[in-house]
Amino acid sequence: MVGGVEEPTGARFAVSRRERILDELRYAGSVRVADLARRFGVAELTIRRDIGYLADRGLLTRVHGGATLRSRLDTSVPLGVGGRRPTLFRVGMVVPSLTYYWPQIVIGARAAATDAGVQLILRGASYSVHDQRRQISSLLDMGDLHGLIVAPETLGADGAALLHWLDALPIPVVLAERSAPSHLALTRLEWVTTDHDFGGSLAAAHLSARGHVRVGFVTSAGSPTSPPLRRGWRRAIENDGLVPTIDRDLSLDELDAATRESVVADLLAECRRSRTTALLVHSDPQAVLVQQQARDLGWSMPDDLAIIAYDDEVAASAEPAITARRPPKQHIGRLAVEAVTARLAGGAARPVQRTHVLPSLHARDSTAVDLRR
Repeated sequence: MVGGVEEPTGARFAVSRRERILDELRYAGSVRVADLARRFGVAELTIRRDIGYLADRGLLTRVHGGATLRSRLDTSVPLGVGGRRPTLFRVGMVVPSLTYYWPQIVIGARAAATDAGVQLILRGASYSVHDQRRQISSLLDMGDLHGLIVAPETLGADGAALLHWLDALPIPVVLAERSAPSHLALTRLEWVTTDHDFGGSLAAAHLSARGHVRVGFVTSAGSPTSPPLRRGWRRAIENDGLVPTIDRDLSLDELDAATRESVVADLLAECRRSRTTALLVHSDPQAVLVQQQARDLGWSMPDDLAIIAYDDEVAASAEPAITARRPPKQHIGRLAVEAVTARLAGGAARPVQRTHVLPSLHARDSTAVDLRR
């Protein structure tokens, strides 16, 4: 760089830099010129030119000081300019929450939809089967929907009825972070989900490798993630010769403060009685609540109790930072869009695809102690 202006580096470097801008945009949903210039080590003028280049080709929307993912309200450049495909399909997406966990999946889906020329129509629901069906029906009533991405309840009779209804719809349906029980014998539904069964196995293996033998398991009551997570956990501790001490379903975030304190105190007392040295806790907020109350009671963490969380939404912000299994949330959203567009393009002759993606482990201080030493 000379005098604050980037030296000519050739077209291939400009392409690489613009790809990095799009990658940042897919991840965060928006970018700032000043941040990108600092991160890439180039002049802000260079980034503004890159954003202008990409905006002129309909790949993003310019805003003051930066850019956002291409909005369908942006009419400054017709979709299809610069080799970009026009909008091919309208796909509805219904998620059970617009706060915890699901925003990252939505970001991944939006990025994939932008790349593929898909108009993604998002609706937030709740974990109620009735509300989910109502929101899906509202999208279907629009009349010009080509496909659906949904994350329905799958447990119990109501969940089974909802899955049968989705399987019978006249448009392709892809489940995101959900799968249908095999005994329902549904033949049309496709899905993209994290392999939570494998995630449970990985958590047990991580603790076993650090010398833990007496281990406990705590899940969020009613969560669709709990059954596969428990299957993987139980299989792994049996294979590794670990001793299962605690297995509880809790809903700490739904309890008032006094009740929650009493429930966690009871859990910790059980850890003491059973000589449990480590817990796998789903989800992150429950793991943080358990750890912080243990510290308030004078426990040394992780010397007295190691904790692994599952989701990795807030685990890194705890003290000590909590080791967590992280589902590939943005990738799940991206794959869900790719699956529904592939089905729409390929038609009924395309084989039904059901994809499981592995979670990753992020080791932190909450499991730093090695009991084998």
